[in-house]
Amino acid sequence: GSGGAGVGGAGGSSAYNPCPTSGAACKILPLGDSITYGVNDEGNAGYRGPLFATAVAAGQKITFTGSLSNGPTNVAGQLFPMQNEGHSGWGISEVTPYSNGNAGIATVIPTPAFSSSGGGVPDIVLLHIGTNDQGSFPATQMTSDLQGLLNKIISNAPNALIVVAQIIPLGYGTNSVIQAYNQSIPGLVQTLAGAGKHVVLVDMYDGFNTSTMLGSDSIHPNSTGYQFMAAHWYSVIGSLLPK
Repeated sequence: GSGGAGVGGAGGSSAYNPCPTSGAACKILPLGDSITYGVNDEGNAGYRGPLFATAVAAGQKITFTGSLSNGPTNVAGQLFPMQNEGHSGWGISEVTPYSNGNAGIATVIPTPAFSSSGGGVPDIVLLHIGTNDQGSFPATQMTSDLQGLLNKIISNAPNALIVVAQIIPLGYGTNSVIQAYNQSIPGLVQTLAGAGKHVVLVDMYDGFNTSTMLGSDSIHPNSTGYQFMAAHWYSVIGSLLPK
C-alpha cells in the first residue's frame, strides 16, 4: 500500500514497534469472531497455532491475550498460549443473527478484552471482523462500525499496534459486500495513521483461494487457509517481535 497503510511491513528502525525490547514476550490480542477462535481447525487454534510456531522457529517471544481460551497444549515444543478474543457469530458493533443479542466485539473493549486476568493491555491487536455483519448490513454501515471500533481500541490501548485485516472471502455468493467493505479499509487506516495512530493494514482477501482454503461450510478456513492467514499476519508483525 501507499502512505500510512504500508508502514507495518516495512520493518527496520523506522517502523513503530510496541513490543518489549528484550526479555519479555510481545503480547498479541487475536480479536474477531469464529475465524479468530479457529473454528474448523481448533486443534491448531486456527491461525494462532501456525503464527506462534513461526515466531518460535524464528527464536522470537510472543504470547496471546484475551478472555477466551482454546487450542492445543503445546505448539512447536513450547507451551501454547491459548488466550484469544474470538467471539463466534459476533459482528463489529451490531447484533447479528448469530450473536445471541451481543452487539459485536466492540462491547468487549476494554473489558474483558484488556483485563489483567486475560493478560492485560496488548502490544499488538490482530483484528479480523465483519464476516457476520456482511449478510445483514451494507458495507457503508460496516465501515462506520469499524471506524468506531478502531477509535475505541485506540483510546483504550493508545500504544498498541492495531493490524486491521481486509477479511477473507466466503466460498459462496458474490462477496460483493465483503469486497466493498475491504475496499474502504485502506482509506480508514491511512487516515488514522496520518493522525499519528498506530494502525496498519493486512490484506487477507487477495490470494485467499476459496476452493482450497475453506472448510466444507464455505465460511471457515481449513488448516491451509489458517496457515495463509498466519503468514500474512507474520508478514506485518514479524520484524517487530523480540528475540
